[in-house]
Amino acid sequence: MNRTRIEWTDFTWNPVTGCLYACDYCYARRLTARFPANFPSGFAPAFHPERLEQPCRVKRPSRVFVCSMADLFGPWVPDEWINAVMEVVRACPRHTFQFLTKNPARYAALTLPENAWYGTTVDRTVVLDRIDALRPLKRTTFVSFEPLLEPLDPDLEGIDALLIGARTQPLRLPPREWVERLVARAREAGAAVFMKDNLAGIGLPLLRELPAGADAAPAPIDRTA
Repeated sequence: MNRTRIEWTDFTWNPVTGCLYACDYCYARRLTARFPANFPSGFAPAFHPERLEQPCRVKRPSRVFVCSMADLFGPWVPDEWINAVMEVVRACPRHTFQFLTKNPARYAALTLPENAWYGTTVDRTVVLDRIDALRPLKRTTFVSFEPLLEPLDPDLEGIDALLIGARTQPLRLPPREWVERLVARAREAGAAVFMKDNLAGIGLPLLRELPAGADAAPAPIDRTA
C-alpha cells in the first residue's frame, strides 16, 4: 500500500490494476504510459496476489482506497479477483475500505462487507442512473463527481456522501454554480460533501465532510480569497 495525497483517504491499495474504460481524463492510464518500466503490462487488467496482505500489515485504523489504478468492478474483472479482495476487507475490520466504480450494478451480486464505502463515478448527465444502483445497498455509499464535466441536478436521496472535483492535467474548473447546485442537492438529501483541493479556484470554501459515523473531517477550508 502507499500513502497518498488523495484528500479523503489515507492509503491506496492496488491488488488489481488496469482498466478497459476509455476515459480521456484517466490519471492512472496516463501514469502507466509515463512510467512504462513500472507497468510492464501497461494498463491491461492484472491481478497482484502478492499485494493482498498489505492492509493486514497496517495496524493503525485507516481509510484505504481500493484500486486507485483500476476499476475492480469492471465487467472484465473475474469474480475470483473480487472475492480475494473482499476476503481481506473482512479480515481487517479496523480499516475502512473505499471502493469506486463506473459499474455499480455489480455491487448487487456481492455480499458486501460493512467496513467499507461503496461509490460510483458520475461525470455527466448520461450516467446519472449509476446512482440508483447504490440506494438498495444498505451500506455507506458515495458518489464521486470528479471530474465534474456538465451541470448536474441529481437525486441524492439515500446517498451518504459526495465528492466533487475538477478535471486535472490540464486543469478545467467547473463553474461555481455547478458545484453550488450539487451542494444544495446534498443538503436536501442529508448527504456529506467533500470538495477536492483542485476546486480552490472557484470561489467557494472547500467543504470537508465525511459520511455519518466516519472519523471527523477537518473544518471547511476557506480558499475563496
